[in-house]
Amino acid sequence: MTFDEMTTRDRAGAPAVTGERADLLETLAKHRHFLRFTTRDLTDEQAGLRTTAGELCLGGLIKHVAAVERSWGDFILNGPSAMGDFTAMTEADWARRADEFRMLPGETLAGVLAAYAEVARRTDDLVATLPDLGASWPLPKAPWSEPGARWSARRVLLHIIAETAQHAGHADIVRESLDGAKTMG
Repeated sequence: MTFDEMTTRDRAGAPAVTGERADLLETLAKHRHFLRFTTRDLTDEQAGLRTTAGELCLGGLIKHVAAVERSWGDFILNGPSAMGDFTAMTEADWARRADEFRMLPGETLAGVLAAYAEVARRTDDLVATLPDLGASWPLPKAPWSEPGARWSARRVLLHIIAETAQHAGHADIVRESLDGAKTMG
């Protein structure tokens, strides 16, 4: 799937919804577009380059956002067991998680974008069909989770939007450092 095809889906292929659900999907589609737009006209090699002092590359950022969106979608459907216990993760588990932020040997930008598009379709369908955005689950065990906190599907979707927007900003900095291209301006 090409970049243009994915952008067209965001505008025209999302499930038909109205009201709050339409607002959530429109906002998420906008930030997904900004994130993907940072990869326009890049090679696989360029998508895997670190251009700042940090560990981030464009392909890795998209992989991470896709993994986060997939994981939180699983949480909406199945609760905290779908995400596991982050407090019990080993060094090897954390190393595998760090691979979300890198383009690994054999990975392509097209493959990363296609995987992200599939996750986006799943989330869009979930938003359109979920019976109750107020349904909640306790958060998974994690060092960053407030003990006893519960998140509704609505709050999870807002978190996905915030995560996507934050990493779209990171991606814009990485891309500008690569070749001067900007998402806006």
